Amino acid sequence: MPIQTAIDSINNNQGSPYGFKNRIINGQMQIAQRATSNTITAAATIAAGYSTVDRFYVYSTGANVTAAQVAGSGATKNRLQITGAASVTAVGIGQRIEAINSYDLEGSTATLSADLAISATLTTVTWTASYANTADTFGTVSSNTNTQIATGTFTVTPTVTNFNAQITIPAAATTGIQILFTVGALTAGLTWTVGNVQLEKGSVATSFDYRSYTNELALCQRYCHVFRPDAVATFSNIGFATVFSGTDQQVGINLPVSMRTVPTASFSSISHLAIHLPGVVRVALTAASVNTNQSSIHRIIVGTTTASAGDLVSHKSALCEFNGTATGFLAFASEL
Repeated sequence: MPIQTAIDSINNNQGSPYGFKNRIINGQMQIAQRATSNTITAAATIAAGYSTVDRFYVYSTGANVTAAQVAGSGATKNRLQITGAASVTAVGIGQRIEAINSYDLEGSTATLSADLAISATLTTVTWTASYANTADTFGTVSSNTNTQIATGTFTVTPTVTNFNAQITIPAAATTGIQILFTVGALTAGLTWTVGNVQLEKGSVATSFDYRSYTNELALCQRYCHVFRPDAVATFSNIGFATVFSGTDQQVGINLPVSMRTVPTASFSSISHLAIHLPGVVRVALTAASVNTNQSSIHRIIVGTTTASAGDLVSHKSALCEFNGTATGFLAFASEL
């Protein structure tokens, strides 16, 4: 076999070890920084649906559903499973692919594949591919700002099966691509399982592109990074703080990778976080006191507020820590 033919065979059929064959991040549902299980509140919105496995949003209409990272089988370690409830009218699972990771797909054929299973009373999973009208701006479910490329259906059974479809990507699709799977009334007692989601260049569905856990985590951390207490130390350090006064501190946090945009912060409970002046005092933060106004995509500068101006000494170095709780978290997100 000529050398170039062999290279093309690797790139097109087996996935190059040097490339990025699967444009879906965390398609094997292995990374779950936020939670392994969560309730999805019924609403036609996206932001609230980023709550379980990284990079995938889940939404429901009609009633709440539960989204959970579950065990897979064979070589597949994890899948995403949605458990329905009475009055649910529709459920969606989607991922928005940043323009920088999908630009080269324009004007080509791409293949979408996924492992799917659903309870017997439902048989149809609809897939839809769209591109953003403006770079990396897709809108909401009820008010989208994207243009449909193609849609189709898979006839799915309770047995996990791999399905695939070919998509002709138009030349205009250089602004980011959204892949969305939807089902209808996933009512009480019904489950829907999704795994090994892949979008690749070419007209043939090839083997799933397994990436190392380290590499997949780093890809996810461009869009979300979650700090949690170490398993053995609930007072785990988050970053170094400069104390300007009891009501004004700044915490510098180095990020493992550069984020997509300057992120927004969220936390489990403000009382789970504290400013600790070693040898002096540890003071819990107060409500609505965490912001990232002076941050960049490389480093977070968190402005914080404590309970009393007299508790901390001005112009001292301190630590920002978890305040003795094993369940706390501090999260930064820059999702699409």
